[in-house]
Amino acid sequence: MDPWDLKDKVVVIAGIGDDQGFAWAIAKAFKNLGAKVIAGTWPPLLGILEQILVNEKFSESRRLKNGEELSFDAIYPLDALYDTLDAVPFEVKENKRYKGLQDFSISGFVSAVAQDFKKVDIVIHAIANAKEIKNPLSMTSREGYLHAISASSYSFVSLCSHFKNLMEPNGSCLTLTYRAADQVIPGYGGGMSSAKAALEADVRYLAYELGQEKMIRVNAISAGPLASRAARAIGMIDSMIEYSFHNSPIQRDLEAEDVANTMLFLASPLGKAITGQVLFVDHGLGVMGRPTQKMIQKEEALV
Repeated sequence: MDPWDLKDKVVVIAGIGDDQGFAWAIAKAFKNLGAKVIAGTWPPLLGILEQILVNEKFSESRRLKNGEELSFDAIYPLDALYDTLDAVPFEVKENKRYKGLQDFSISGFVSAVAQDFKKVDIVIHAIANAKEIKNPLSMTSREGYLHAISASSYSFVSLCSHFKNLMEPNGSCLTLTYRAADQVIPGYGGGMSSAKAALEADVRYLAYELGQEKMIRVNAISAGPLASRAARAIGMIDSMIEYSFHNSPIQRDLEAEDVANTMLFLASPLGKAITGQVLFVDHGLGVMGRPTQKMIQKEEALV
């Protein structure tokens, strides 16, 4: 059996909103190998995603290895802050970007996938949000902190809990984390560092529970910095990329495809003995304990 033949696999990617981030590259990687790919998209970004899929100026971004263009087997609205439609506040339901949509809660999303595809093999969580991310942790409100945890970590727990009933043994659940989970990254605030730490702990517990229950594997990728639309909203991504380049054992800018290819490996039979792990895809930056001499000299030259 060819481990790279995914023609019978159904892949759910929660968190696709544009063509700039890891989720887009992951979708293309699985499509290149023949998988069915389902997108779960935050309602305010549905229009953007739909334009990217039809507008000619994005044709190169849509290009697959065989020359065809990326198309999703289904796109559903998904707001992972809510487990059920009953939990959605009235003002959100009435918002023009939500009004008229099918059930966009996690349970509604999973029900739509179940009805249309009957089963799921791989679930990928690419969701992170903190509405106070520019605030230092000591200046983050309780509401902002809990929002970060709910959107960025509990959403993975909920998706795994809901999708496990559609998954056969040897299925795989994957998420994206960041080294702020266990290292201080100044400026990465609003509770996001705490959310990533919680997410990594959840990966370990979910790996145990879902492994015992259904032999489902659960892993995370801790990716290096990438200049995605979401990362640029933080406002310091360029300096993070520069720091990573100069201080990594391998000096090369990270590409979204690097993370996508690692996702393929972890989700494939080649990774069948790997679960509960956080795998760093960052050119080795995560093993470095201090800046390289080159970086120190560069900073001294600027003084």
